[in-house]
Formats: sequence, C-alpha cells, structure tokens
Amino acid sequence: MARAVREVTVSTVISAPREEIFDFVCDLAGRPAFTDHFMRDYRLARVNPVGVGAASRFQLRAPFAKEYAELQITEVDRPRRIVEEIRVGRRGRNRSLAVYDFSSEGRDVTRVELTTFSEPATVVDRIRELGAAGWARRQTAKALERLRMIFEEPPRGELKRVTIAGFEPEKAPRFGVPAGMDPAHAPVIPGRPRRSEAS
Repeated sequence: MARAVREVTVSTVISAPREEIFDFVCDLAGRPAFTDHFMRDYRLARVNPVGVGAASRFQLRAPFAKEYAELQITEVDRPRRIVEEIRVGRRGRNRSLAVYDFSSEGRDVTRVELTTFSEPATVVDRIRELGAAGWARRQTAKALERLRMIFEEPPRGELKRVTIAGFEPEKAPRFGVPAGMDPAHAPVIPGRPRRSEAS
C-alpha cells in the first residue's frame, strides 16, 4: 500500500532582491532568526552552513510530539530554488522535503513559496500526523512572515545565528573550509555590507 504524503504550501511577498533573500535562507546558521518559534535546540551538523551539504539538527516543538530532526540542503539553484531533506523521529524514519521557490515579482520584490512534503513511515506515525498539516501550515506561514520582517523592518543588532560547539576558526581547514571561517558570523559577500551594518 502506498504511503500518504502530506503537502503544505505557504507563501509571502518580500520587498527585497531575490538574491539577498535566497542567500539568507541558504545559510543554515541564520535559520533560527525566523524559525526558532517551532525549532528548539537548533545546531549545525557540519561546519559549512551554506549550500549543498549544509546540515543542522533540532527538536520540533509540535503539539502531538517533540521529536528530533536533521535537515540537509540537497539542491541549490541560485536564486530560484532550495531543496532540503528532513529526517524526523527515531533513526530518522519519517522523511520530509522542504522546497523554497523564489520568484521575482518586480524590481526588488520577491515571492517566496515554501512547500513541505511529509511521508510517515508507520501506521503509528500516520496516526500521530493527524492534524499535523494545520500545525505545519501555521508554523511555516509564521516563519515566512518573520523572514519578511527581517528584510522589510530589520531588527536592531545582530540576528540570531548558531555555530558548532567548541568550533575554533583557526582549525577550520581540517573540516574542509577556509582558515578563519566561522559559522557564527554571516558570510561576507564582496561589495555588500553585513546586514547589521546595512540597517
């Protein structure tokens, strides 16, 4: 028997260039800035937080269960699409996908659409998923609204970012990233100030 796949889509329109929004979403170290209302104990699983292979772990604050999840970026098509694979529950048995689509709606106006697909692994998981679509829709819609506010009404000071416990930037090359790279700091794009400096 085929498993039921739950699909939830939410979207928002943000007054900011598509590339800037894409780069922000593609950096997992900055993800808590707009998702910490339903993701607890968020931390990076790999040193490089940007692009394909970047990964994080967190606990979902769901009313029906509090389960740990691991997220990994599996596809990047800048500035159009980001695909993330999410494994939830014991041994990551429940598989989900999150697909961010970014489309230009005019000069410096971007539509961000987030679609999540969830596939419960067992009968018990399917029962626990009852009503989960409404919860997922509310949480992801709130996340996109918070993302919109970051760009349209930037908060004062630094945005929340995470790193890896005990990480030493001078030892970064042993993890396959440039010396001095620190996931606790937003990547610097030549010619563009950091978000805190721009506000």
